[in-house]
Formats: sequence, C-alpha cells, structure tokens
Amino acid sequence: MSDTEEIKVEQPTEQKPVNKNKKYRRDKPWDSEDIDHWKIEPFLPEDNKYPLLEESSFATLFPKYRENYLKQVWPLVIQALDKQGINCVLDLIEGSMTVKTTRKTYDPYSIFKARDLIKLLARSVPFPQAVKIMEDGVACDIIKIGNILRNKERFVKRRQRLIGPDGNTLKAIELLTNCYVMVQGNTVSVMGPYKGLKETRRIVIDCMNNIHPIYHIKELMIKRELAKDEKLKNESWDRFLPKFKKRNIKTKAPQKKSKKDKKAKTLFPPAQQPSKIDLQLESGEYFLKPSERAAKELQRKKEKQAENNAKRQEERQKAFIAPSEETPKSKKRKSEGGESSSLTVEDLKKKFIEKAKKRKIEEANKKEKSDRTDDYIIKTKKSKKEKKSSK
Repeated sequence: MSDTEEIKVEQPTEQKPVNKNKKYRRDKPWDSEDIDHWKIEPFLPEDNKYPLLEESSFATLFPKYRENYLKQVWPLVIQALDKQGINCVLDLIEGSMTVKTTRKTYDPYSIFKARDLIKLLARSVPFPQAVKIMEDGVACDIIKIGNILRNKERFVKRRQRLIGPDGNTLKAIELLTNCYVMVQGNTVSVMGPYKGLKETRRIVIDCMNNIHPIYHIKELMIKRELAKDEKLKNESWDRFLPKFKKRNIKTKAPQKKSKKDKKAKTLFPPAQQPSKIDLQLESGEYFLKPSERAAKELQRKKEKQAENNAKRQEERQKAFIAPSEETPKSKKRKSEGGESSSLTVEDLKKKFIEKAKKRKIEEANKKEKSDRTDDYIIKTKKSKKEKKSSK
C-alpha cells in the first residue's frame, strides 16, 4: 500500500433496539402497504367446498293484497335465490313464503339474506329493490310503529309527517342516510348500510314520539358538511350541532278561575270550634233524658219538613198565576208620561198636514234632479255631434 492511499476505517453503525416480542419475526406477504385490509372480498363457492350438514328454513306470512304481485314476481325470486343455492316456496293457500338451504348452498349467511328478502316482499317493497339485500354491505330493518301510539288519528298524522308533502321529507331522509325507506301500514321498511339504518330508526321512532324529522335532517346535513373538513374529522362536533329546546305550547286557553277574596293573614290561628257536647251544654240538651232529647229532635225535623213543603207549594202555584195583559206599547207610554194620554182630533190633523208638506218637498226635489240629468245628457250629445262635424 502506498503512503498516499488513505486507510478507510468503517465506523460501527448504531443498531436500533428490537422489541423482544418481535425478535424472531419475519416479514409476511400481507404486511405490504399495497394490500387493503379493510376490503370485503366476496364469498365464492370455492371457499366452501363441502355442503351444509343440516337444513335451515324461514317462513313469513304475507297480506292478501300482495298475492297477485308475488305470483308475477316469484319466477324472478327463484332465479335470484338459485344462484345462492337456496330453495323457495310460495304457498297461496296458507299465504306464506318459505326459504330453505339445499346441498348446493355454499354461503351459510345467505339464508339470513333470503329471510330478509321475503320479509321485505311481504311489506310491499318492490322486487327490484328487495333483491339488493342479497348484496354484501346491504342490510334491512323493519321498524314497528303501530304499537307506539294508541290514538289512531294522531298515529296517522305523525306517519304522514314522516312522509311529508309529496314525499319530500322521506326523500331527504333517504339522501342523507343512503337508505331506501318504505312506509307501509304499521311498519317502516329500511334498506341500506348499518350506520344509515341506525340513524333512520332514530328518526322514525322520534317522529312517532312527536319530534319532527326536520330537526334530525338539519343535524345530518351539518354532520355531512363537517365530515368533508379534514381538520374537524377527529374532533367533537357537539359545538356545531343545533340544540333544540322542548316547548310545551298549550293549544287551549285555560279557563279563567274566579278570583276568591283573599283572607287577611293573621299572626294567631283561629279560635277552636266548639264540639257537639259543648253546644249541647250551652243549650241545656246535655242534661235532658234520652227520651226527651229524641222528642226534641223529632219536633225539629217536623218543623223543617213543614218549611220545605210550604216552599214547594209556592213554586208549584207560580205556574198557575196568570201573566199581566198589558201590551208593550202601553208599558212604554206609562214609562214616558205616567198614564196613557188620549189623542185629540186637532193633533191628528196637524200630523197629516206635516206629512203632506214633506211629501211635496221630496217630489219637487226629485223633479229638479231628473231635469238636471236630462239637460246634461242633451249637452253631451250636442258636443259629440259638433266634434264629428268639425272632423
């Protein structure tokens, strides 16, 4: 080695401390970042080569008005369930639908999906929509609302409130929750992701408990906007969400109670009322014999009965008293000038003369008015003719 050549000394690199649990761990093929661990891969027939050991079946009843529709759609239902290896039977006599597993069924969970499918068909969900339940990530929830309220009129009003004018409220709920909602009779059928099902159930039950759906719709709209902002994704949204207070609005005005005279408050309590024995001692009844006391009570009762009989007789006699024969005119005259004064012939003449004068004056006024109107009409006609002739 020449002197010019420099000797390179390799310095030892600092080794990072290795966790004891991962000391002998080797990299696995699924540790690479290219793989999406959250991806739900479809369950294929190759994943389960062996048939199921036991048969599972579910059945549901359907209302009579759905019979014709189910007859038309049943071949499509058989075709859709045959892909999963599930057998289905439509019994029109009993009014039921049944789904069963077969030797060809490879996915054990598909029987639950088939059960949900026949439930939705029974609750008036159209077949093209109901078939989507067989897909992964789509679930259904049938909410019973018939037993929440007792009053039928109130139930119908609140159910209509959930639908809204022209179904606008229902459309808004569907857009915000990404679910399909069908209101039918005493149930609400919902289809969509699990998160959407939870929100829809809350809206429906609150609506039946007299909380308007618009409050929940506003809240969902705000949440959707907040989710877009990356800074606020991992923060609490309570400060942004609206807080609605409950208001107890009285529809009927309360009846006005008659104000009782307030008693003057005194420092000392009122004097104690005398007892029966005290009253008997004052009157001297206490010292009487029991036979004398009984006789005195009898006498008192007879006196009361006599008074009551006299009052009743007076009230009965009032019906037989003839009313006064005075006419209302005579009453007025008496009230104005005491006794009714007789009219003389001269007074009557004066009245007739005054009436005749009034009539003459009114007739003269009418003639003057009619003459004026005639003159005005003639003048206007002449002026029109003159204008035409000048032209």
